[in-house]
Amino acid sequence: MQIPAKQTPRSFGRVNWMGLSTLAKRETLRFLVVWTQTLLAPLVTAGLFLLIFTIAIGPGRPDVMGVPFLIFLAPGIMMMTVIQNAFANTSSSMVIAKVQGNIVDTLMPPLSPLEILLGYLAGAIARGVMIALIVAVALAVVLGLVPQNPLFSFVFVILGGAFMGALGLFAGIFANKFDQMAAITNFIVTPLAFLSGTFYSVQALPPVLNRISHVNPVFYLIDGLRYGMIGVSDSSPYLGTAICIFATFLVCGITWQMLRTGYRLKA
Repeated sequence: MQIPAKQTPRSFGRVNWMGLSTLAKRETLRFLVVWTQTLLAPLVTAGLFLLIFTIAIGPGRPDVMGVPFLIFLAPGIMMMTVIQNAFANTSSSMVIAKVQGNIVDTLMPPLSPLEILLGYLAGAIARGVMIALIVAVALAVVLGLVPQNPLFSFVFVILGGAFMGALGLFAGIFANKFDQMAAITNFIVTPLAFLSGTFYSVQALPPVLNRISHVNPVFYLIDGLRYGMIGVSDSSPYLGTAICIFATFLVCGITWQMLRTGYRLKA
């Protein structure tokens, strides 16, 4: 009888690249297999927003910050679509895994908390970038809108996907039921997206509301993408970049701590 050779534990080194890439691939395939809901539907929603504002306001609307209102509106709608879908990608994945009881499939493999965080963020960023590209092509065809600063546009799309992806993962860990997740989406995420200069310039707000808007990281995401797309903004894009990076690392750090301690994930 042949004695099997002694097996030694597999060493992954400092980073489990195979596990990380597998998790990132899983999170990406989650939305690609239902692309009509995750990629096509956001394009239709963005188009409906532009159509409704065109019909409701009409051609007599004065320019905003020196550009036609629809051109001003388009980048805000693009970023709103990106961040909502990035949030949905991580939050839905986490809360569904918890409710169905298969979160163990993510926690059992030899993945560190940082690798789990990065794997989920990869899917959120990929979904955000794909949606941004699809909407950008549609805007170029319909409105003739071409990015004035492509690098800033790309950077803010990445930051938007990372920030809201981390926030979505935080919400998914915190929520134990679908109704809790719906409450977070309705009372936190949607107001952040709609009250951040998406449909207006914050310069038109009263001083108090103007100052409150400048505390909101989503304002800088929308304002930064607007600068990248049409070359105008309410604040410095460099300041916005710094604030968005800080906010992203802050939310990622809190979420990493939740993953490390197993908060609402482990008994």
